[in-house]
Amino acid sequence: MVEGAKSVAELLASDFVIETVVGTDVFLASHAKVLSERGVEALAASELELAAAGSYQTNQAALAVARMRPNQLPQIASGDYVLVLDDIRDPGNLGTIVRTADWYGIAAIIASPETADFYNPKTIAASMGSFARVQVYYAALPDFLSSRHVVYGAFLDGTDVRTTHWNTAGGCIVIGNEANGISTDVARCVSHRITIPRTGRAESLNAAIATAVVLDNLRRSL
Repeated sequence: MVEGAKSVAELLASDFVIETVVGTDVFLASHAKVLSERGVEALAASELELAAAGSYQTNQAALAVARMRPNQLPQIASGDYVLVLDDIRDPGNLGTIVRTADWYGIAAIIASPETADFYNPKTIAASMGSFARVQVYYAALPDFLSSRHVVYGAFLDGTDVRTTHWNTAGGCIVIGNEANGISTDVARCVSHRITIPRTGRAESLNAAIATAVVLDNLRRSL
């Protein structure tokens, strides 16, 4: 289920198979052309009915039901960087990471089986429409990373991310669990340990914020 004007509009512009869109008369009228072209069932509803049917407290536009994509390994071209998530449990964090990846041009995320569900309503909401452009593939991370030669991992100790030499041929960037960091099995696959230097006294950074800092340094360096 996808809720809200922006997210449903992004869904309509994507390659997801959409079963039904329920929306206000204003939303349905403004998207009548794409709804017709895609042959999507469109049902009118009031704002109160939309809120009652979904998870949002208020919904002034629409909600949609779409089919989940199959869990398939995305195409990874030479020069691409892939984000690898090791046991990110919070769906809000996952959604924010998906949105951040989209901002920095990361089109593929590899997630451990323990990572939050990509289709959790909180994940979809936090991604602010980026779920439609970023593909998330769930896999056993040691198996996936074993064939990857360039794997950066975020640790509390490592090379300063601001002075890290990023491989121009692409690679993987691993972000670990919110409380425990990168697991031992996955850490064995990391070839480059990086860190975000701490200036203050906080014990750690939120996983989504850490992802943004790492990706910003990546893009500034390439």
